[in-house]
Amino acid sequence: KGYMMLTYSGSNEKVKFQVQGPDGVTCTYLVEARGEPVTYPLTGGDGGYTFTLYESADLSQDLYAVAFTESADVILEDEFLPYLTPNVYVDYNNKSKAVSEGSSLAEGCKTDLDAVENIYLYVTENIEYDTKKAENIAYGYIPDVDHTLKTKKGICFDYAALMTAMLRTQRIPTRLEVGYSGEIYHAWIS
Repeated sequence: KGYMMLTYSGSNEKVKFQVQGPDGVTCTYLVEARGEPVTYPLTGGDGGYTFTLYESADLSQDLYAVAFTESADVILEDEFLPYLTPNVYVDYNNKSKAVSEGSSLAEGCKTDLDAVENIYLYVTENIEYDTKKAENIAYGYIPDVDHTLKTKKGICFDYAALMTAMLRTQRIPTRLEVGYSGEIYHAWIS
């Protein structure tokens, strides 16, 4: 289906989860949730994946030890599935305000491109870039799409997550990218 779920029930305070895909890309996530499932996307396509859970071994030196590792061969039902579901970075459900706002913005659109344009313009014209937040962002920050919609403020990661949620719920496959644009750490959609 394009994702896997992890429920961490341990007691270690610093935990990381790593997904290595068949495309050679390794994504590392901080695990904040305890006792509840969290969804992680499988964006590397069909092939072998390795999932590794790391727990802090020494907080003072930021050292981790492998707590669990598992490999799996994945064949996706559809190559776009990882870009149509909620996950750890783009978390939403049917009750999310972002879902209803995305539906409103797409209503009456004749093409997917019209919906993309409406959603893009709404977000860029209604969400203010939060410079103070960008200067003080905590390591491991995860966007909250409804909070961004409510406060009408955010950083690039918030903009990208909000647009991704709005587009995915309209069945428009959307990839949220996090990486470097030159020397600047940035988030965007494709």
